[in-house]
Amino acid sequence: MVTKSFEFIFDVGGPNSYLAHKVLPKLCADTGAEAIYVPISLGGLFKITNNQAPLMRYADTPAKRDYEMLEFNRFVSKHHLPFSMNPHFPINSLQLMRGAVAAQHLDCFIPYVEAIMTAMWEQGANVGDPTEVQAILDKAGLDGAALLAKANESEIKAELIANTEAAAARGAFGVPTFFVGDEMFWGKERLAQVAEALQTPHTNSDDH
Repeated sequence: MVTKSFEFIFDVGGPNSYLAHKVLPKLCADTGAEAIYVPISLGGLFKITNNQAPLMRYADTPAKRDYEMLEFNRFVSKHHLPFSMNPHFPINSLQLMRGAVAAQHLDCFIPYVEAIMTAMWEQGANVGDPTEVQAILDKAGLDGAALLAKANESEIKAELIANTEAAAARGAFGVPTFFVGDEMFWGKERLAQVAEALQTPHTNSDDH
């Protein structure tokens, strides 16, 4: 029985969120913990925290940018992930993340996330095109039209904003970010620390 949980703050538009998503099942199996996915808007989080995407942040430090890519590729190789850089990257993922919130309300969240993550980071799909997104969701056995319609409801938009603002208020500035109780860990490279925190009784929490 799962007695522990941790939060996974993510945006499908970030390739590191995809990498974390792919390895979380093993972490959960190893720790007996449940991952609570929290969809946010990475663009919104950047605006709140005055952060930038790595390609912009390290534009004047090419050695740092190149090393970040080296570590990224090492992670992909280590975990044998079917990652492929999307030719349409960067894609504005705002509608996709509204769709993720909509999928929570329509009880198809995990299938939605898996379908979008796979299409974007394994198949090179143009998920910035609503028509293509609907086709992807329909192919996954979901109701693409209903999800896209739900994503445009004002309540869904407000919930995504609230998620993003709450994450920033807790100290998040990028994705993926993890919370074990109130303890924050940023980046896929911190997953070992997340696992360690989940094994420490005083940091385990069911509150999320």
